[in-house]
Amino acid sequence: MLLAKRKMEGNFRQLTFHEGTIDFLSNDYLGVSKEAVLNSSFSNQGSTGSRLLSGNSSNALICEHFIASHFNVEAALVFNSGYNANIGFFSCVPLRGDVIFYDECIHVSVKDGFRLSFADAFSFKHNDLEDLEHKIKRISVKLHSSASIYVAVESLYSMTGDISPLKNLVSLSQSLSYKLIVDEAHSVGVFGDNGTGLVAELGLVDAVFARIITFGKAFGFHGAAVLGSKELMEYLINFSRPFIYTTALPPKDFDTIVSMIVTNDLSSRQKLLQEKIDWFNTKIPNGLVNSDVRSPIKMLQIDSLDAIDLLLEQLMAVNIFIKPILYPTVPLKQQGLRICLHSFNTLDEISALCSVLSSLKVK
Repeated sequence: MLLAKRKMEGNFRQLTFHEGTIDFLSNDYLGVSKEAVLNSSFSNQGSTGSRLLSGNSSNALICEHFIASHFNVEAALVFNSGYNANIGFFSCVPLRGDVIFYDECIHVSVKDGFRLSFADAFSFKHNDLEDLEHKIKRISVKLHSSASIYVAVESLYSMTGDISPLKNLVSLSQSLSYKLIVDEAHSVGVFGDNGTGLVAELGLVDAVFARIITFGKAFGFHGAAVLGSKELMEYLINFSRPFIYTTALPPKDFDTIVSMIVTNDLSSRQKLLQEKIDWFNTKIPNGLVNSDVRSPIKMLQIDSLDAIDLLLEQLMAVNIFIKPILYPTVPLKQQGLRICLHSFNTLDEISALCSVLSSLKVK
């Protein structure tokens, strides 16, 4: 019944593969995955167990030490994916009696994480600090004095392409005494010196309780890490079930993560990506996208499924493959096309994309 209902509504999910098409879809913003050569010289290809059993290695420890140093934090802990990291963090760090406030547009992995915790969770309007402040003040008076308040946001939102008001969030945290957690899955690599993300670019590292970063997007590989204090990592090692009970990444993967982060021409790739984003911004009609001008993610909201299908056909006619973002991944009012720009997209490719998109009427 549920599958039939989804097919009838036009939002049935299917696996697709379009080799040879122009990529305006993937999260490989800097094109690192296309040129990396993976190390296959390891005799032991598997980790053989969880990190707490047989899966720990010097490769893992060296990698985490490097990550902590690179991102200027006290400690880091690697998880197998960004989804796994968010589940692992939010399911165990906020405790019974604590409260989590989260941006309504935050990634589903965060929501799934706190649903497994015993803390209460409340959304606030997207990037609306007045709404956040109002809700914290209203609820905090009812909390026990030992309770902690957490606020969870993305620095660069994956489904809207806009940027969180991080400086204002940090200022507000000082007056309302909450712990700020920032998911930087889509901003590391793209922003900050050496790809250290928006929190670092804004000089806010010491003011953030924890960051979740991934290596499967701009860094072009796989895996993720939680960044924060040594005490936080020790806590996760002891209480984060997705970390405790998951087979660790193979040793070679930890080495590959390090090599991806230190890509020699990362800064030039960042610059080239921003040039392509700027080119897109000059070619697209005003008002068609609401994403941040610096963002490689451009979301076009389109109400009609028929209009989405027609636009996809027009894009495929010029060899451009983009997948729609539909309900329930996003609310019905936010359905449309999610375009990801990359450093390797040519100006002609972007111009062709914008030419098709320009046929849309601006609301």
